[in-house]
Amino acid sequence: MDAADLIELCLGFPGSWPDNPWDHEHPVIKVGEAPAAGKIFAFVGADSVGVKAGPNREVADEWLDRHPGDASVMAYIGRSGWNSLALAAGIGDDELTEALEESYRLVVAGLAKKHRPLGWETVGS
Repeated sequence: MDAADLIELCLGFPGSWPDNPWDHEHPVIKVGEAPAAGKIFAFVGADSVGVKAGPNREVADEWLDRHPGDASVMAYIGRSGWNSLALAAGIGDDELTEALEESYRLVVAGLAKKHRPLGWETVGS
């Protein structure tokens, strides 16, 4: 799976949209009403994707244990359960898809109910 595949997958989730607040080569993918209530659920890069890997650091550390060379704690926001997952490495496409779906669900669940998109509960079911 490459960055273009990740973007396409993420944009298929209800209420998701691309944003490029830092003028990078690849966008971040947000969910929620744009722009004020939108929250990032995927930081897409050429070689990796940043995801909310768990509700806390303890759960997110399971990725580090399973993929020690391909998963790392994200700088600045890692303490909140965010990891960076390497693309084209030891993490399979199914696991990357699962990680993106979980990141989406965790972020949407944190939105005010009025900002949650219809159908969000079905992602990954």
